[in-house]
Amino acid sequence: MLKMKRISEAYDMKVFTDTGDYFGDVEESILTHNKVFGWRVKATRNSFLNKVLGSAKGVIVPHQLVKSIGDIIIISKAAVPSQSSDDELEAE
Repeated sequence: MLKMKRISEAYDMKVFTDTGDYFGDVEESILTHNKVFGWRVKATRNSFLNKVLGSAKGVIVPHQLVKSIGDIIIISKAAVPSQSSDDELEAE
């Protein structure tokens, strides 16, 4: 059965990747034409996002990458910014 939630209930909700990494907290939802377009996720202390981004405050996760919303939000690992360019620079 589909359970409806108010969009305001998602604010400050914890966000995890589908591999179990703590990603950050929902700061805001982005709506277009009465549909959720994406979620602004802030990098919090001890989050995977904070380690990857460094000084940036957060990212926008497209709603297509959200797998589940309940007590927490689970997103696809594809939403995680890649570190490959940083790793390549350090190797040189």
